[in-house]
Amino acid sequence: MRFWTVAAVFAAIAAVCLPAPQSSKSSKAAAPSASTKKKTTPRKTTRRRPATVRVSPKVRQTALEHVTAYLERAADAPIENPAALVPFFEQLHRLQAGELTAPLRILHYGDSHTAADEWTGSLRNYFQEKFGDGGSGYSLAGRPWKSYRRIDLRGGASSGWRTEGLITRQGDGMHGLGGVSISATRPRELIYLEAACARLELFYLQQPGGGRVQLLDNGEPVDTLSTDGPLGPGYAEYDASPGMHRFDLKTLDRAPVRLFGWVTEHPTGVTYEALGINGAQAALMLRWDEGLLASHIARRDPALIVLAFGTNEASDPNWTQESYREMFTTLLRRLRQAAPLASILAIGPPDRYLRSRGRWIPYQRVDRIVEAGREATLAEGCAFLDLRAKMGGKGAMRDWVLAGLAQYDHVHFTAGGYRRLGDLLFRDLMSQYSTYTEARARIVGQTSYGAPRENN
Repeated sequence: MRFWTVAAVFAAIAAVCLPAPQSSKSSKAAAPSASTKKKTTPRKTTRRRPATVRVSPKVRQTALEHVTAYLERAADAPIENPAALVPFFEQLHRLQAGELTAPLRILHYGDSHTAADEWTGSLRNYFQEKFGDGGSGYSLAGRPWKSYRRIDLRGGASSGWRTEGLITRQGDGMHGLGGVSISATRPRELIYLEAACARLELFYLQQPGGGRVQLLDNGEPVDTLSTDGPLGPGYAEYDASPGMHRFDLKTLDRAPVRLFGWVTEHPTGVTYEALGINGAQAALMLRWDEGLLASHIARRDPALIVLAFGTNEASDPNWTQESYREMFTTLLRRLRQAAPLASILAIGPPDRYLRSRGRWIPYQRVDRIVEAGREATLAEGCAFLDLRAKMGGKGAMRDWVLAGLAQYDHVHFTAGGYRRLGDLLFRDLMSQYSTYTEARARIVGQTSYGAPRENN
């Protein structure tokens, strides 16, 4: 298709918002020996909160029916400003038409809801089943924190790596695409990754005096890389044979090596890249080195950036609706500058409860975070999804907990709950994508002047 035809499609569809589719027991102390007559201290037991609330089958079934009804009514809370997703939908269309020469990439930033990779993992599966498996995409190097995981791959590291970034070890802010870096200064420190791919790319920090690393593919040395050079982002690519690989990267010198992550991809399809940090707030991204982050985002060239924050901001009394809106606006503009061709979808926080005086009550501060995020997102021409409204509105978390779809803390979901959320978001996106493709077909069937083509 000629460039002017695509431009006409963009202008015509983006000009008007796309329509929304319709308890354990303590053990007794052992009796003292008659010969020693020593006192035995009873062993203390620790009571752990259950992951979910224990309720009767009837209560669970009733709650599950309520959640199902919420989700059936979710179409009444559609994605707001879906026209902002037109560039993303156009790339999906080109992918299906076989016109893209590289994977279509989606970056999903967020807090613990994202870091768990249950929600994002379900979305990854949906996209790859429909549009093709582009591989795992970007994942953090090594194991930057104990519970870090990606469902679609396995990785790990030796004990000599130091993690920086996250929410407590910010350091110099040079932590790259995911806000996390690992560093080592001794030889024979190792990280590894097991994934299916046909291409590997390493994201590292180039720095004066940087050490060398050796890359092994399924146990065979294939490359040696020096990280020495002027301070800035470094990239190294390796073409692998299609299939499963175990990549090992080990340091060779007593010199600093700093790694951010690595990319594993297939030639085509979708990558859905989870970039979540436990406890994160959206403002954390503004503390990352702007130049390095922009370089990494440009290198990934995403079609869609998803921002899913707000749960931790709601419990932070320092945020007002005005200050959060201002901060979120700054973040959106920074991402837009780094990826001018990408669509941006902001997702408001889910419902949550607070335990007060022995009772669970809806957390009121979620309101202002949802509204501030909505105001900033729509003002910047991006798409917005009110996740709390989608899951049933304020107070709906109680039913999700009783149904076994959310955890006892009334904040996080179970694996089944996250899968429900993934299904919900994918369904909404595909509904809007269907609307787009139908409108596109009508517009492309006309001339650039809007008149129908004549039949010869």
